[in-house]
Amino acid sequence: MNPIVRLFRSRIYTALILLVFILLIGVFGYRFISEYSWVDALYMTVITMTTVGFGEVTPLDNESKIFTIFLILASVIIVGYALSIITEYILSKNDFEGLKYKKMQKKIDGFKDHVVICGYGRNGKQAARKLEAHNKSYVVIEKDKEVEERLQYDDVPYVIGNANEDETLLLAGVDRASNFITALPSDADNLFVVLSTRQLNSSINIISRASQESSYKKLKFAGANNVILPDKIGGDHMASLVVVPGLMEFIDNLAIVGNANINIEEVAVEKLFNTNSKATRTIKDLDLRKKTGCTVIGYKDENGEYTVNPEAELHLAPNSKIIVLGRPEQIEVLNSEYDIELEE
Repeated sequence: MNPIVRLFRSRIYTALILLVFILLIGVFGYRFISEYSWVDALYMTVITMTTVGFGEVTPLDNESKIFTIFLILASVIIVGYALSIITEYILSKNDFEGLKYKKMQKKIDGFKDHVVICGYGRNGKQAARKLEAHNKSYVVIEKDKEVEERLQYDDVPYVIGNANEDETLLLAGVDRASNFITALPSDADNLFVVLSTRQLNSSINIISRASQESSYKKLKFAGANNVILPDKIGGDHMASLVVVPGLMEFIDNLAIVGNANINIEEVAVEKLFNTNSKATRTIKDLDLRKKTGCTVIGYKDENGEYTVNPEAELHLAPNSKIIVLGRPEQIEVLNSEYDIELEE
């Protein structure tokens, strides 16, 4: 909790305690000094503290008048203090919200090559968790104000606004981002957001969610690099658990991202060889199995084409990548051997 808010709340609690304390003194004072009933004592205390000017229940004697004078003076001070604290808190609450948003926006403005996630529903939240596990900076765009409390609880950088508006996208830094994930429930909304994002950043990698297969080509045409159909993937996965259950269980246990349990890593060829060398290199030349224990299971060439289980004599072209498989400790040796760091 913000220290200033915590201070205000402690002062409010103090003011309330003082009000209750002076109220009890007034009730017990009138009950035993003026011999009023409990109801009359409470009535006299309230009208005295609030200074509304109503008459006494019965005429007061000298002792009761002296007690009333002290009660009025104490009440004026305590009630005045309580009203000032509560009023200041109410008036300042909007300022706290403004400061909070400014602090959040300042943090987002410092991001570069980050990921923008549009929508913090089931898919958006899962994407955020994966990115956080991979220490990748990200910003969430959410239109629903009611989701803000959940975003704050999860300590997620966010922008509240409509992703269909360019201003909201720019606040999330889409012009500086490297990737954009739109996980809105409506395909029409995803389509519009993809168009806007591609217009603001021509080089950004856009990944869009789609509910209907008919939306796939439209989203690709609008500028999405990848279109994911969660329902189709889920159905394929469940069917695979029936057809090849052992294999799927093995795949489910492979960790692609995480702090200490990564099993698969994608590495740029330039990280593995001296970039100044013009000699042609092959997977065999790497000898990763001997050096790190990792096994090369895939190759992505400079055009983005994948080769599964590449041959040892495959020539590694510039700007290409290899995909390696290993136990977490072997991946750690690989990262240490070639000074590979996770993206921040």
